[in-house]
Amino acid sequence: MSSIKTQHIICLLLFTLLAVSCGGSAEEGKDATDDFKPTYETSQPWVYWYWMYSTYSKEGITADLEAMKEAGIGGAFLMSIKGPATPPLTPQPTLQGSEAWWEMVHHAMKEADRLGLRLAMHACDGFAVAGGPWITPEKSMQKVVWTDTLIQGGAKVDVQLNQPESYEDYYRELAVFAFPVKAEWQQSSETLRPRVTNSFGDQSLEYLLDDADDQRFGTNDEAWIQYAFEKPFTCRSIRIKTSGNSYQAHRLKIAVSDDGEHFREVTRLTPPRHGWQDWDYDYTHSIPATTAKYFRFIYDKSGTEPGAEDLDAAKWKPSLKVKTIALSSRPTINQYEGKSGAVWRVSERADKEVLPSSECVPLDQLVDVSDQMDANGRLVWDAPDGEWKVMRFGYTSTGHTNYTGGGAKGLEVDKFNAEAVKFQFDQWFGEALRTAGPELAEKVLKIFHIDSWEAGSQNWSPVFREEFKKRRGYDMVSYLPVMAGVPLESAETSERLLYDLRRTISEVVMDNFFGTLQAEATKNDVKFSSENVAPTMVSDGMEHFKYIDYPSGEFWLNSPTHDKPNDMRDAISGGHIYGKQIIQAEAYTELRMDWDEYPGMLKALGDRNYALGINRFFYHVFVHNPWLDRKPGMTLDVIGLYFQRDQTWWKPGKAMVDYHQRVQYQLQKGHPVIDLAVFTGEDLPSRSVLPERLVPFLPGPAGKEKMAAEKARWANEDQPTRVIPKGVKHSANMADAADWTDPLRGYHYDSFNKDAFLTLAKVEDGKVVFGKGTSYSFLVFPGQRKMNPNARLMSVEVAEKLLQLVKEGATVLVGEEPRGTLGYQEDESRLAAVVQELWAGEQNASQQGGHPKTWQVGKGKVVQLPYQQATFEGIGLAPDVVAVDQNGKRNAGFAFAHRRSGTEDVYFLSNQQEETRRWDISFRVSGKRPVFYDAVLDREYPVSKWKEVDGRTVLPVQLPANGSLFVIFREDTAEKAVNEGDNWPTYSEVQPVSSPWEVAFDPDYRGPHAVLEMTTLEDWSSHANDSIKYYSGTAVYKTSFDWNKKDEGVFWLHLGEVANIASVKVNGKDCGIAWTFPYQVDISDALRNGQNELEIAVTNTWANRIIGDLKLPEAQRFTNTIADLERMEGREPLEAGLLGPVRILEQNK
Repeated sequence: MSSIKTQHIICLLLFTLLAVSCGGSAEEGKDATDDFKPTYETSQPWVYWYWMYSTYSKEGITADLEAMKEAGIGGAFLMSIKGPATPPLTPQPTLQGSEAWWEMVHHAMKEADRLGLRLAMHACDGFAVAGGPWITPEKSMQKVVWTDTLIQGGAKVDVQLNQPESYEDYYRELAVFAFPVKAEWQQSSETLRPRVTNSFGDQSLEYLLDDADDQRFGTNDEAWIQYAFEKPFTCRSIRIKTSGNSYQAHRLKIAVSDDGEHFREVTRLTPPRHGWQDWDYDYTHSIPATTAKYFRFIYDKSGTEPGAEDLDAAKWKPSLKVKTIALSSRPTINQYEGKSGAVWRVSERADKEVLPSSECVPLDQLVDVSDQMDANGRLVWDAPDGEWKVMRFGYTSTGHTNYTGGGAKGLEVDKFNAEAVKFQFDQWFGEALRTAGPELAEKVLKIFHIDSWEAGSQNWSPVFREEFKKRRGYDMVSYLPVMAGVPLESAETSERLLYDLRRTISEVVMDNFFGTLQAEATKNDVKFSSENVAPTMVSDGMEHFKYIDYPSGEFWLNSPTHDKPNDMRDAISGGHIYGKQIIQAEAYTELRMDWDEYPGMLKALGDRNYALGINRFFYHVFVHNPWLDRKPGMTLDVIGLYFQRDQTWWKPGKAMVDYHQRVQYQLQKGHPVIDLAVFTGEDLPSRSVLPERLVPFLPGPAGKEKMAAEKARWANEDQPTRVIPKGVKHSANMADAADWTDPLRGYHYDSFNKDAFLTLAKVEDGKVVFGKGTSYSFLVFPGQRKMNPNARLMSVEVAEKLLQLVKEGATVLVGEEPRGTLGYQEDESRLAAVVQELWAGEQNASQQGGHPKTWQVGKGKVVQLPYQQATFEGIGLAPDVVAVDQNGKRNAGFAFAHRRSGTEDVYFLSNQQEETRRWDISFRVSGKRPVFYDAVLDREYPVSKWKEVDGRTVLPVQLPANGSLFVIFREDTAEKAVNEGDNWPTYSEVQPVSSPWEVAFDPDYRGPHAVLEMTTLEDWSSHANDSIKYYSGTAVYKTSFDWNKKDEGVFWLHLGEVANIASVKVNGKDCGIAWTFPYQVDISDALRNGQNELEIAVTNTWANRIIGDLKLPEAQRFTNTIADLERMEGREPLEAGLLGPVRILEQNK
């Protein structure tokens, strides 16, 4: 044991020297190249440092930063949130952007410099996205708007065209178009006013005909709503306005009747995939032209999906909430609101069955009459015979603001306009640089950050017309009616135009917003960090990461409705394909704090996300507390995690921070080892592919159990709900990230997008390598799925690149062959030729013994999906990791990550369950000696038992509850087997520690003044004394024991059950902190013969004190926080204290 400790001390000294030598340049490490070496600084966790409600103090800022330094935090993302509360929390609030506010920022920078901390700042006040009071409507995010007017032709028309909507009188013209319309297209429920009834028979629902009426119809029970017309009415489209989230309103079943008694079902509406910020636009559903007198909209819950990030409204308890159901005879492009880029939605393309060409406006009949309208909107035009619709198009601001800000709140900047983006950068981050001055900024202000995209989407800008022409080669203005849902020429033509629109929107956001910000960050010598654009801004959800130094996702604690598994995979896959070395995560965000959070609770969740591919956390959230005498003090209202200086366990919690730093150091080494890359598809918006969406295409690697579970989950019978956290009821069948820790049973996968595929992918030694990013053994092109409903469409350039890579030696797994292109001016014949060459061998491909249908193309091969075999060994690749229990079975709750550098293969293993578990683990490594590294204890030690079998290294591993371990293959060896004992320590009990205990609570935290004597350990929450029962804080247990064992050895103090974290001293010497299973510390070096003094400081959470305070009059309470504590009322106090049994154990090996 002594030799291991000596080695560890030497390693620590070398590690410290490395960190010191790197100094402030650590953040300037290069991207994923062989010369990147992680350091202590690059691997330290950071925090979100929120400054709330314009309430700050210099002494609070200093105290915050000193607490961060003490805890081992590397830096802070300084972000100001909201303006003054009502009433203000301080007599003189400090408004963001004011001179006094920037003085506070300067103080923070000076203190950070003094303490050796680094800071990041956001793009604006608040955390979403980039805006401020300096952004005028002209510089803001913008959208296309229009009005339409019916005119009768055959003579000169002189008519005033209504101006489309404007924001703060900002409106600019685009064009005016006229086209002939049929009389049968002009009817609607708004003009015909049908009688509206429902299955309950006790309500008048005529208000559903009028947008202006604020009433709504709502029910939790199955029901129907009926529109009865006086004469038969032909319906071609239905517009629905909901009240809040109502997934059910967009999946109504439609039945019609001619007599009101005999109904026939026509269709069921299909909701598009959509995100959480979905309220900017209504939904328009196109249906086959249907003529009837009675239209019945039937709400039934059968077939209800369980909800997801891309079907947000379906997460909640099924209910129908609707404000408007508007029927129209006008042909309309299905879900044009999303297809026009106005809002983040994904839906299938319209087809000629629903939208025949006869109901589309021929392009040769679309007349541009812009020059016939004067500046005041008066149209004078010699209109040809017939009835014409005149549409006046313009653009205005979307009105979105950086609404989470305060004193510097204003409009969101135009994401298409590079000059406006530069202006925004200068107004906020530029001011931060000027406030610091060059010398201080260089040392402290290291990261420029974009956080949550909460500003909706945009589909126009003063620069967009020229951007579109430059990128697509034609003028989108010539086809503007398609953006208003008017079908032009055919369903196919309309969809192609709209695809080109969305593609251009995505490209311009990438280049002119993110690309511009990258250039500004680089010019100012700071790194660029960003979270996700999806599911809010219409774009490729991963492409912006090519401009980002630190791609960032987010994961949530105990908040399944708000957890972001797709955000995580977007950032991780985006980081991998674009070669980023550090991939961050906003860690442990919590929808509702229960004040019961502690490090041991957090470990498995953090480890799961490390296994996914994250290698740096920034904890959410450290809120600036301006008061030194109020605890818990300032918070982000009820949102957590409460991770700040007044947390009860802040000081011992450093053990968790140290653990995270050590894990992150290991996981920043080299490159990730990922076996498969899955194509996201070309439709837009797009995201990375979630593991549950892969099951239909890779059922074999997913496994029979997972297939059966997914079938039941998707069936969602009876729509079960659950409540997590308290008060938040939602679908129980949502996919939980915890169920997908090893989705392909030993293989990891990434997603890749069109941009990286075209610009970076190449074949090296049979693998597909993405530039300086990750290499993959296989590419997977799955078929149709929820987020890619048009999967059988492929651009010529993607098809040609795919063929090229296969010919050069790539292996690809494919679904059905493409049947067409996506854009308006693509060459179908070129696609057909490529497809023919790539799929030509399918008919003659062999398929024997359950092997997939496979055929050769050039040096590579094509494999037909779905892939049914349990592993990919049949096509040349064994699993990276196989973990089986003592019965040879795989279990749930195992997670792993694999990194490879020039000298090491680093495997991270995680037990995701709260019980000790043992596996035999086989690694796809040979010829290297394995060692273990325990990041909790910061100890490396040899593997006692291992062997090589068929080119793999096999070794047994035992992990404690929620335990983790690194297996590192570093030294070459010719040995094929080693058997020197078990790979985990075993223990023998030497003696219990059962003497009476003296327990001292802290009177400053309302604990009793007198020292408590305990003859047996007991739960504080069961004590008769309220000052103990409701105590929150640290209590120090003291006792003594005799030690007479003279043999050298390794001895551990096992604490048994602890609620919630404990630090141990023996004879005055610190022996460590027990914060996670198995809750034991090494006391070998502190023991002495004879009497030994034992001191255990145990800290619980804030929950008990808050629960107790809520029983007291407000003036008598100890806790003081701005958070609403109502949800804690009536709860019983939680188990707390040292519960034992406490024992001394001797390690047997």
